[in-house]
Amino acid sequence: MQQDMYTVASNPVIGGGNSQLNVLFAGESQTKPLHRLGPKVYDFYLMHTVLEGKGLFICDGIRHELRAGHTFLIEPEQLISYESDGDLPWRYRWVAFNGTQSAELVSAAGFTAEQQVVFAPDKRRTSALFRQIFETFRRGGAAADMKAAGYLHLLLAEYKTLLHTQSGSSLRTAQAEGDHLLQQVVHYLSTQYAHPVSIAQMAESLGYNRAYLSRLFKQRTGESPVTFLLKLRIDKARHMLRERPELTIEQVSASVGLQDALYFSKQFRRFHGQSPTAYREAMRSFGE
Repeated sequence: MQQDMYTVASNPVIGGGNSQLNVLFAGESQTKPLHRLGPKVYDFYLMHTVLEGKGLFICDGIRHELRAGHTFLIEPEQLISYESDGDLPWRYRWVAFNGTQSAELVSAAGFTAEQQVVFAPDKRRTSALFRQIFETFRRGGAAADMKAAGYLHLLLAEYKTLLHTQSGSSLRTAQAEGDHLLQQVVHYLSTQYAHPVSIAQMAESLGYNRAYLSRLFKQRTGESPVTFLLKLRIDKARHMLRERPELTIEQVSASVGLQDALYFSKQFRRFHGQSPTAYREAMRSFGE
């Protein structure tokens, strides 16, 4: 028969908690059979992950029967209760946190009023992060609060991945999948245009076949990713020619990811009917 056990470690940085995200304490417990907490409320977020055994989590009148691999999140001021199984009492780890950024992070991870329980088929990664927070507090040190907040970010990121997968990436329609990929491509090119990026590199980064990605992009936008990237670079250059008169044509070209100034000038004339120098002079005259 398992022995009951309870261990907890609090944030050792007194008064140094981050107001945006403050991890309060973390711990682990092997409960006795039918050990019950609540009904009660907490004034902070409290997240448990079940390592072994079984138990019952009651939230908003809904009963959740949980086992090893389940995580349940308790929100501030929420009336809840939870109880270990009579035959296989659960062992779990927990972490408590608050701060102005807490609700936003919890929501970004995918937790909602309807989704406060998540199951991890492989519980090793999440349980290890719970343990890291506990060990960080146990070891102490001036940076313990910041380290714990970092581990909590990683923990919530794990749940975001799990919840995203479980909530229907497999059920996503081809239309929605295409829309999502299109957004990824546009975001990638819009943030990487200043670098010598290639479409092959982008496809590999996003985890798609280049031909498939290019074909889908052209179906949705009417142009290839290569053309979109070139237009984006020329448009950025046009803005710099207007706003940064101290930069040479070569410097503007390099700043938008085109190392060949002659090629840049040729493409600029192709899209705007005049050279970069002529465009800059026209804009300068227009402003006088």
